[in-house]
Amino acid sequence: MVIAGAVSVGGAIVVTPSMEQHCSILVKQISRMDLAYAAPVDVEETSARERTRRAILDAAVAAFAKSPNASLTEVAEKARVGRTTLHRYFPERSDLITAVGRLTEQAVADAAKRARLADGTGLDAVLRLCQAYFELSDVLTVIFFTSGVYDETTSCLSDDDAIAAIERGRDDRSIDAALDASWILNMMWALLYAAVDHVNRGSASRMHAQTQALTSLRKAIGSPT
Repeated sequence: MVIAGAVSVGGAIVVTPSMEQHCSILVKQISRMDLAYAAPVDVEETSARERTRRAILDAAVAAFAKSPNASLTEVAEKARVGRTTLHRYFPERSDLITAVGRLTEQAVADAAKRARLADGTGLDAVLRLCQAYFELSDVLTVIFFTSGVYDETTSCLSDDDAIAAIERGRDDRSIDAALDASWILNMMWALLYAAVDHVNRGSASRMHAQTQALTSLRKAIGSPT
């Protein structure tokens, strides 16, 4: 006897291919119904959580820029949230440090894009990159001085575009061809470190420190001819 695609054999029900197909269609229909009647995502609540998380991260950057060993209480106060709320997002200090590391890496990557490294001479591109990085004053301070924020072994940052700009500068003779790309990048970061440190110590204004860094970089890597 056949019952909706099933066959009775010796009192047992054996499923035929047609019933298997019917069941498969039924399961898909039920799945669609489940999705249709699932509780809607609370977009407003999700946005609020994202805003709170970002407020904590921005506060952490500001706090660590002022003091690399700033406490979580100080971070919470700057973010205007309670310690309980902060721990809900970042249970341990290491979790916060890791998240700040990702935030600073993204800020550096965004600055590199703003520098338009593919435009103009190679020297001009490198100088724009240095300036764009210097404008990330607090971010650089945190990268340079807060332990655990930057880890070269796990960093996703790439120097490929900067190296391409340097190589273009060597070709267009705006950059001294005797200098290696890696040397030039290390020199730029050393100058940025010195400039940020000067500002933080009160030894120079931001504008003066930026001018000093850019002038030094231009004289150091510019083509002698």
